[in-house]
Amino acid sequence: MILKKYFGSLSLTLLGFLFLSCESNESGNLAEKQTELNIEGIKIENIKATVVAKMLEENPDLFILDIRTPEEFNLGHIPEAINIDYKADNFESELKKLDRNQTYLMHCRSGRRSADSLDIFQKLGFSHIIHIDDGILGWSKELVK
Repeated sequence: MILKKYFGSLSLTLLGFLFLSCESNESGNLAEKQTELNIEGIKIENIKATVVAKMLEENPDLFILDIRTPEEFNLGHIPEAINIDYKADNFESELKKLDRNQTYLMHCRSGRRSADSLDIFQKLGFSHIIHIDDGILGWSKELVK
């Protein structure tokens, strides 16, 4: 059973990185590229930050989860974003407080921490994560402080 969980999480991580790395090597307009994974009950959409502004216009109630440190968050963040620090000891316990059936638009600074966190979201039973795979660095709109 433990081995099955380990390989399930490992496969989620490997598939996520596979999609991320393949996407960066393709030619064409990367801003419009999007990949979607459905693994073990969780739907993960990998999108570019340049697409997010339009997505938020169409769905202003989308829950934005910024998993950078509070210091990074305070330097500037997407309006209405909620900060839960991936590096904090209580990261997982803070995620447990969230509604797992809600769709979350989730990001970090560059995409590394958020990609690493996908296993945790899957383990906790979240159903839909929209992952900004180039992080806040790809965001072209004004940030709030």
